[in-house]
Amino acid sequence: MVIERIEAKELDNNDAINYIKSIVEEKYGQVAKNIKYIGGGSFGKAFLVELEGKSIVIKFLRAENMCDKECFDLNLLAKNCSVKIPKILFERKANELIPLDCYGMELIGGQSAFNVFKILFMGAKRKNKFAEQVTTALHEIHLCTNTKFGDTQNPNCDNWLDYYKPFAKAIYDTSEQLFQEGKLHKKIIEIMRLAWDKFDTIFSEKVSTACLIHGDLNITNIMVDKDYNITGIIDPLNSMFADREYDLFQLDNMGGKKFNLRKTYIQKYGASKNCNIKCAFYALWNEVFCYIKAGTLFWSIMNPLIKNMYKNLAKI
Repeated sequence: MVIERIEAKELDNNDAINYIKSIVEEKYGQVAKNIKYIGGGSFGKAFLVELEGKSIVIKFLRAENMCDKECFDLNLLAKNCSVKIPKILFERKANELIPLDCYGMELIGGQSAFNVFKILFMGAKRKNKFAEQVTTALHEIHLCTNTKFGDTQNPNCDNWLDYYKPFAKAIYDTSEQLFQEGKLHKKIIEIMRLAWDKFDTIFSEKVSTACLIHGDLNITNIMVDKDYNITGIIDPLNSMFADREYDLFQLDNMGGKKFNLRKTYIQKYGASKNCNIKCAFYALWNEVFCYIKAGTLFWSIMNPLIKNMYKNLAKI
């Protein structure tokens, strides 16, 4: 397995708006009333599009072979969660007119919990209610299981480590190479070496069930209304049939610890003996993987992950 950087295609917002005008005419026979950029990451850009009588979201994928996967995963997650997950309205592959894949999806009401500043100052009772809603929705997703582990579109591994260990090893090997090339900081590779040496101990407990996971469920991807009730879940990433605890480290991210999301999930549904150190490993490896793929490193995220990995390693 080889982990390599993805070269994202350029997409100027003005070009995207012109593309959307063509797409709306093609798909709906209408003229878009208004188009607004609403966000994006390393490989995607999303736009709110007002049509006659409704609003939709159109997302462009700036990397190859992402469109089918994202649409498949959104549809699969939507079938297995009572909380709203965007319905796919159409999928459009790149052509000579529009050089990027894209898809349209329904608009989920509310706004990202990450952008609601007042949510941080909710009382304990209200925070507990929010945590209950999030963890119940996530558990519903985890109740969808498979006989095999692996990517949602082709799960083909009998055991979780048959899938995860080669993936983790590829990230580690690539990190060593980047360090030798002067492209990865010494403090990152040092903690990765220590953690990799303990891999078999960290993952000594057998994962018995292949559970569907969202892959990126932190509060940035949880939509809430004005009363902080959940209105939807968006933006899965690398969804798969996996160890359900591979979903839990994300619950701590982007302020999730303030709501005790992971703690609440574990109290309600249990966890393995090594859950804490597994989550520390998953989180660190995931952040390095994102750096390898996108080329962007956020020390505000990385430093706490390094500290947490050291803390958990000291306990074994």
